[in-house]
Amino acid sequence: MLSQGLISYAQIGFSFENGVKKDKISFELINNLVVIPIELNGVQLSFLLDTGVNNTILFGVTQADSISLNAAVPIKIKGLGNEIEVSAIKSSGNTMSIGDAKDQNHTVFVVFNEMVDFSKRMGIPIHGIIGSNFYRDFVVKTNYNSKRITFYTPDKFKFKKCRRCEEFEIEFYKNKPYIKANVLDDSLEQESILLVDSGSSDALWLFDENDFIEITPKNYFEDFLGMSITGGIFGKRSRIDGLVLGNFTLNDITVAFPKIIEGDSLRMYKNRAGSIGGEVLKRFTVLMDYQSRRMLLRANTQFKRPFNYNLSGLTLEYDGTVQIKELQDIRSEGMNMKNSNAGKNVGSVDVMIDPIYSLFTAPKVVIAELRANSPAALAGLKRGDAIVKVNGKYAYKYKIYELTALFSSKEGRKITIEYERDEVFKVVDFILKRIL
Repeated sequence: MLSQGLISYAQIGFSFENGVKKDKISFELINNLVVIPIELNGVQLSFLLDTGVNNTILFGVTQADSISLNAAVPIKIKGLGNEIEVSAIKSSGNTMSIGDAKDQNHTVFVVFNEMVDFSKRMGIPIHGIIGSNFYRDFVVKTNYNSKRITFYTPDKFKFKKCRRCEEFEIEFYKNKPYIKANVLDDSLEQESILLVDSGSSDALWLFDENDFIEITPKNYFEDFLGMSITGGIFGKRSRIDGLVLGNFTLNDITVAFPKIIEGDSLRMYKNRAGSIGGEVLKRFTVLMDYQSRRMLLRANTQFKRPFNYNLSGLTLEYDGTVQIKELQDIRSEGMNMKNSNAGKNVGSVDVMIDPIYSLFTAPKVVIAELRANSPAALAGLKRGDAIVKVNGKYAYKYKIYELTALFSSKEGRKITIEYERDEVFKVVDFILKRIL
């Protein structure tokens, strides 16, 4: 629930109090995305930390969240690469805290679009996105191995030389960071301007498919790529030989080509070729220093892991709840005994044991998107099917992101799914298969 309040003006931007120079917070890494705890006007929320956004966006707020926003006025905004406008509210004068950092005059854009629910797709509450409003005020180090973010007051931060690091100059457009990297394919190396986009789950997005996509032999497939504040994004998936980031080379990398329509704003910055996303960034410790216009990368233990996409073709989400009746225990008190039937040992009895069940509601897991001709589709699954069990385990006992990781894990792995369609329960098997 949202309500309006009074404005209390203070300093502009985030800062520490009482001489604090730095702070650390833990984060969750969900589908390659960084999810951090924040506090907005006294309410604890979970936000994506996204270098690819300029303004702070609030969505997915329910009645239970009951948050008050200051100085709210209605506006229209546009989503990623989409000229469709959606209704929103611009609210200023809010207090936001991230760890020990606080901004007492924070502007928030509240989006009302029921089609967009990041929580349903990610399996945990996601209330909004914050990006440049945080990065511009600190030097931010993201350690993907330890899942910790350290952020420093810029004038107190001491830069230490790192022999195993690679440094990049950042160029900014609308407060978003861009770097130069080289794309490899068919022995050709092409310098490209790429947005550093920690809010993208994919490894790499490229906008010009002409140099990479082939019809014969076919080296791509159509797929659902992700969500923006105006709805789903679709396009092609493929592979390229590599991505060169200074002295680091990532080989056999997955790439997505989003569908672009005339008038899209995705390529507004110079000759922007695409974006580097979380599937690449998570292989490094990433230091972003907006004020000095530099980014440092240091490879971590995930650097050499192979690049995979979803090998099942399934995109799942929560959609409502289901009633669960689960056996908890068996009861021996008051057991009912009777004489055994004829033919059994003399003096034997039959013991009637009463089971104990628990009744509760759990999230209902359904198929939100299904890639054509994928292993799951060829097995007979359809969009809208309710998933009951995966490999013998009830679907509600998984997190959505755990199932996503399972479906992207290993070619040749067998997946058994029990599902319900029109009140009929069925079981199918399929094998995870790498198309490209």
